[in-house]
Amino acid sequence: MYKVKGTIKYIFLSIAAFVSIFPFVWMVIGATNSAKDIIVGKMTPGTEFLNNFKKLLEMTDLGRVLWNSAKISIISTLLLLFISSFAGYGFEIYKSKIKDKFYSVILLTMMVPFAALMIPLFKFFTKMGLLDSHIAVILPTVATAFMIFFFRQNTKSFPKELIQAARVDGLNEWQIFFYIYVPTMKSTYAAAGIIAFMTSWNNFLWPLIILQSDKQKTITLVISSLSSAYFPEYGVIMMAIVIATLPTLLIFFLLQKSFVEGMLGSVK
Repeated sequence: MYKVKGTIKYIFLSIAAFVSIFPFVWMVIGATNSAKDIIVGKMTPGTEFLNNFKKLLEMTDLGRVLWNSAKISIISTLLLLFISSFAGYGFEIYKSKIKDKFYSVILLTMMVPFAALMIPLFKFFTKMGLLDSHIAVILPTVATAFMIFFFRQNTKSFPKELIQAARVDGLNEWQIFFYIYVPTMKSTYAAAGIIAFMTSWNNFLWPLIILQSDKQKTITLVISSLSSAYFPEYGVIMMAIVIATLPTLLIFFLLQKSFVEGMLGSVK
């Protein structure tokens, strides 16, 4: 009976793994085929890999759009980690009734869809003269209710005795945060960093609204413009998607151990 259950479990997990990885495999195979081969459903590697890459370089300013996406994602992630972790740390360590009520209001903002904020944000950044700038893409993402909640929940497992010991040793509150809290919560920062980077890198709707010139566009907008052509070059589109996927895959695989520890609330 145990062997039967184990066999069923592995069969189920194998099917789930196949379903999960199939889109990526199909994407890589599509990058090696022509648009005609992809349309007819060819599922074997082709010989158009280099041609698709050359066409992608001819049709887009690939280096610029990748740099734009990287700049926005890195700056957004660093600011988000600092501001959200500082807020989560403050809400948990320095508790008061007023702060708890304010924290509840912050959590309520998670119920507001971004679609309801697009027009006010667009008008605000237009009046500020920041339309078609990367600053306008970054600023709305420097702190989120979810990340503040995430850091506060993980801070609950942070040993408060370390703070008391640090205060006895003469450290001020800033030193405690940077020298004690941040190194101890590195797994939490890794998990939050992966989530923040992937969210920023794959962000499409807000950059589509606020970025209007080609020199400011990100990789997601370029992929969208490629797919909206009258005769889409599907091989080129697949090549662009593969290239756009590599940075997030690399970061995840490098930090996957810390990501799991951080999501489980582990403190190192």
